[in-house]
Amino acid sequence: MAGFRSTRPSDHVDSEEVTSPDIGFRGWLRWFWRQLTSMRTALFLLLLLAAAAVPGSIYPQRSADPNGVTLYFQTQPELAPWLDKLQFFDVYSSAWFSAIYILLFVSLIGCVVPRTLVHAKAMVSAPAAAPKTFARLKAKAKFEGSENTLDNAFTELKAARYRVVRNGTEVAAERGYIRETGNLVFHISLIGLLIAVAIGGGLSYSGQRVLIEGETLVNNLGSYDSFSPGTFFKKDSLTPFSLTLKKFEADFDLQQVNVGTPTDFRATVTSKLSVNGKPKNSVIRVNEPLELPGANVYLTGNGYAPVLTFRDASGNVSFSGPVVYLPQDANYTSLGVIKLPDASPKQFGVLSFFYPTVAKLQTGALTSAFPGNANPVITMSVYVGNLGLDNGVPSNVFSLAVHGLKQVAGGKKHPKIELTKEGETVQLPAGLGSVTWDSTKRYASLDVDYNPAQLWIFMFAMLALAGLITSLLVPRRRVWVRKVAGGFEVGALAKGDDARLEQVVEELKVKLAIKTPKKKAK
Repeated sequence: MAGFRSTRPSDHVDSEEVTSPDIGFRGWLRWFWRQLTSMRTALFLLLLLAAAAVPGSIYPQRSADPNGVTLYFQTQPELAPWLDKLQFFDVYSSAWFSAIYILLFVSLIGCVVPRTLVHAKAMVSAPAAAPKTFARLKAKAKFEGSENTLDNAFTELKAARYRVVRNGTEVAAERGYIRETGNLVFHISLIGLLIAVAIGGGLSYSGQRVLIEGETLVNNLGSYDSFSPGTFFKKDSLTPFSLTLKKFEADFDLQQVNVGTPTDFRATVTSKLSVNGKPKNSVIRVNEPLELPGANVYLTGNGYAPVLTFRDASGNVSFSGPVVYLPQDANYTSLGVIKLPDASPKQFGVLSFFYPTVAKLQTGALTSAFPGNANPVITMSVYVGNLGLDNGVPSNVFSLAVHGLKQVAGGKKHPKIELTKEGETVQLPAGLGSVTWDSTKRYASLDVDYNPAQLWIFMFAMLALAGLITSLLVPRRRVWVRKVAGGFEVGALAKGDDARLEQVVEELKVKLAIKTPKKKAK
């Protein structure tokens, strides 16, 4: 090309390869540490931890539902062993989940500690000197002043809670250190939150029990319907106490607009902290748990438990006691399951519905028109056959697998069984005997929860929220005023977005101009 002049040296060789120096093992370690302790990596690990927790909500966990894991192996014999190798049934104690958790913990510490040291140094250091030129500053202004302008600027900025220093012909000021403090508080609280969640999750437990009026819950493993222990939980750590449900009451709105809407649920209980402890009466409501040493007792549900007695053809009792009926709608149309494996001459199961205030639909089907126990009716469908309770596989007491069973009562093609009042006895078909409705009780679903780190989790969460709000709302700002040829100039610089930066400069300029004395006319 005409006029082209090479700028390469005369000894340059095009074919010579350029090789970068070997950074060595320590260099690679330094590079890896810098990548791990970057805020971008910490955010990525936080999202990865949330994604890694998803399988724990999809697949049953051995720590919380061992029977569910056994059942999954039986229903999915090919897939379950592979999932087990990947530790999908022990997600929260798996190697890969723990690795993400530990990496996130280390990453946050690596981010926060150096920033804390830098911020602590900045807190005791003088404000930064003014740049050589204000040309690149977004907020700047020039004005005429007097020999007192810098003193006035010092006073104004000090009154506005800036950290101010005067150095010769300039005044440097800075404020908003609390913004970085809030940012650090947020990240330190997040580390504390992770520690508290880990400790609390390892030592905590949660137990559920459906308690019928008159029954007693003792705080041991055998007394719960379901129990979810933490990783480091020991049964010896259970605080000995007992809880008896004396009475359950429910109030429902009777106004026409909100008829049937619940207004209050009350579980009256008696608690004792030991065998010889003094009984204490308490009332548990939905948002008012009972606080006991080492546990909080929450009211999570309620329903009806009719007391039924089944007798065979010879009059022998094959079952007697309250049956928990699970509500199926807002008016407490409830489903109950009774299994009689020892009935004579053959075992059978019962699917039953309880209607607290019975009403008939246009289709002829029954329903409940009000959740209160005003006009109760019980209907039953009876199924004869092997209930599968002797094969060693755990089964749900609130469900009945009717596949393979023969229906002998209920439905359109079989005799109807309907109990319309307490004390009534109805004969069962196929020589199965009779059933008597003795009385009706209420039950309460209780959740006994213990987490030793609960208060710490709340405190760290509140600190993190306060730190985040502070870091978002408080601006970090630097302001300089200095004397230049022909007058003075003021400039400002913000860390991040600051919508008031130009306004601050203009207000300071006006205040300093006002304080400049006017020249007298000759």
